[in-house]
Amino acid sequence: MQSRGLPSVEFNRNQLMMRLDVTLNADPNAINGVVEGIMDVARKLECAAGKEFEIETALREALANAIVHGCKNDPTKKIECCVACEDERGGMLIVVRDPGAGFDPLAIPDPCNGENVFSNHGRGIYLINQLMDEVKFERNGAEIHMRKY
Repeated sequence: MQSRGLPSVEFNRNQLMMRLDVTLNADPNAINGVVEGIMDVARKLECAAGKEFEIETALREALANAIVHGCKNDPTKKIECCVACEDERGGMLIVVRDPGAGFDPLAIPDPCNGENVFSNHGRGIYLINQLMDEVKFERNGAEIHMRKY
């Protein structure tokens, strides 16, 4: 993946109490260390205090989706993750970017309907949308922006 730098976060940069930029290999074994490190910093700074479970779960899902779908499980590919915590409102913004072609989020079947209930995949985007306050996709779905207040 060409390093273009991480996207600018949607927080006012003057009010950030934390910003972490992480690049990881598309290896499922890398998820735990990245998530634990980010959540440790977020807990110490009390970013979105009381909402750590939702943030951690959404972050894990987004990273897993980037590895499986965006990188096709190729550990030589890289995923970029930017996490920011805003001082005044105490919210968190997480951006996960993969080098893939993206996808149409509206084409993802609802995992709560019919035969989709028994599918062995397809719940990550649904969970992210349920857990986070704002979710949007950029770069044709190869980049997800998630916000929790």
